[in-house]
Amino acid sequence: MDSINASDAPDAVAINSMQRVAEARRAVEKIEEGKGKYIFLAPEQLRRQETVEALESTRVSLFVVDEAHCISEWGHDFRPDYLQLGPMIERLGRPTVLAMTATALPEVRDEIVQRLGMRKPKVLVRGFDRPNISLRVDHFQRADEKREALTRHVLWAEKPGIVYVATRKNAEDIVRELSEGGVNALFYHAGLKGDERKAIQDRFMAGDAETIVATNAFGMGIDKADVRFVYHYDITDSLDSYYQEIGRAGRDGEKAEAVLFFRDEDLGVRKFQSGEGALEERQVGRVADVIADQEGAVEPEEIADQVDLSERKFTKVIQRLEDAGAVEVLPSGEVQMTEDADVQQGAERAVEEQEHHRAMKRERLRQMQEYADTSACRREYLLRYFGDDYTGPCHNCDNCEARAQGDEDGMNVDSNVGTRREVA
Repeated sequence: MDSINASDAPDAVAINSMQRVAEARRAVEKIEEGKGKYIFLAPEQLRRQETVEALESTRVSLFVVDEAHCISEWGHDFRPDYLQLGPMIERLGRPTVLAMTATALPEVRDEIVQRLGMRKPKVLVRGFDRPNISLRVDHFQRADEKREALTRHVLWAEKPGIVYVATRKNAEDIVRELSEGGVNALFYHAGLKGDERKAIQDRFMAGDAETIVATNAFGMGIDKADVRFVYHYDITDSLDSYYQEIGRAGRDGEKAEAVLFFRDEDLGVRKFQSGEGALEERQVGRVADVIADQEGAVEPEEIADQVDLSERKFTKVIQRLEDAGAVEVLPSGEVQMTEDADVQQGAERAVEEQEHHRAMKRERLRQMQEYADTSACRREYLLRYFGDDYTGPCHNCDNCEARAQGDEDGMNVDSNVGTRREVA
C-alpha cells in the first residue's frame, strides 16, 4: 500500500488488526465516502459487519486475492478466514476476481477456483525454478551440533538473511546466541503484539537488522530483494511451505542460498505441530442436527452456542459438512442444510473427508523427509513435485556438486593411472 501511495496512483485505504479503533473507523468512513481507489484488508476483517457493509456500499470492480493458496486445505498455509472470500465475492455482485500465489500444486489451483466460485478462469502458471538459489541439506545427530552449525553459518554468511524456526522459544533463544556473537538479529513470531511485529518487520526491510529469526508468521507480503540466505533450523510441514519460504531469497537475481538443518528427531516435533485431530461422527452429527432443526439459514455463531466444541473444531466440522455436500454456506455467511440432505450420511462423509485430509498431511511431511534424505538433484526433486518437467543435474545443490566432485576425482585417478601405464 505504501508504494501505491508514494506513486501517482489514487490514495489507498487499509483496514487491519494493527490499527487503533478510531483509525479503523476512519478507514471505513473513507470507503463509504468513495475515497481511495484501492482497499487493502486482511480476510479476518470480513468478520466485522461494519467492514462488510462499507464494501457493499461501494462498487468493487476488481477483487484481488493475494497468497491465494491460503484458501486451500491442500495448500501450505491454510487459513479459515480465507473461506469467507467466496461468499464475499457473491455479496459484492461477482466483480472480476484475480487470485495470485507463488506456489500451488494443481489440486491447490483447482480448490482456489472452486472456493472463490471462479467461472471459466484463465489460469497462468509460470516456471517454479529459481536457479540462483543454491540448495543444501546438512544432517546432524545431536541438537547441540545443529545449533552450533546454524550460529556459525549465520555469523559467516553474507547478509541480510532469514532463519525459520518452528517455535517461538527457538526464535528467541537463537537471536540471543546470535547477538552474543555480534550479529544484529531480531526475532519475529505471532506471540508479539501487532505494533511490535510491524516495527520489527520495518527494521528488517529498511536494513536496520542483518538477520531475522522467525516462525512462519513472518513472510506473507514480504518482498525484500537482497535477502542472501534463508536457513531452516526446523523442518517445514511440506515442500510447499519450504519452497514458498526459500523463495524469499535472491529476488534481485543474485546468488543466494537455502540450507535445511536437519535431524531425524525434528520430524516428531513437526508431526505434533501439524497434526489434525479426528472428528467423531457423533460430534459432526450433532452440528448437522442443529442446522437441520433450524427454519432456514442460520448464523454459525448461533449453532456454535448449542454444541460443545472449540471454535477451531466447530469451524472444521462446518468445512467438512460443506465438503461432503451436506450443508451450504451462503454469501451472507449463514449456513443451511442442502436440499434433500441426509444428516447421517452427511456426517459419515464429513468424517471420511477429515480422515482423508489427515492422511494427506502425513504424506506431505513424508515427502519433506524424502527431500531431506535424497541423494539425487534437489532442484529436480522440488520442481517435479510442482509439476515442472525438470531434469538435473542443476549444478547448484549439494548433491549435484558432490557428484561432480566425485566424477572429477575419478577422472584424475584414471588420468594418473593411464599416464603411469604409458610411462611403464
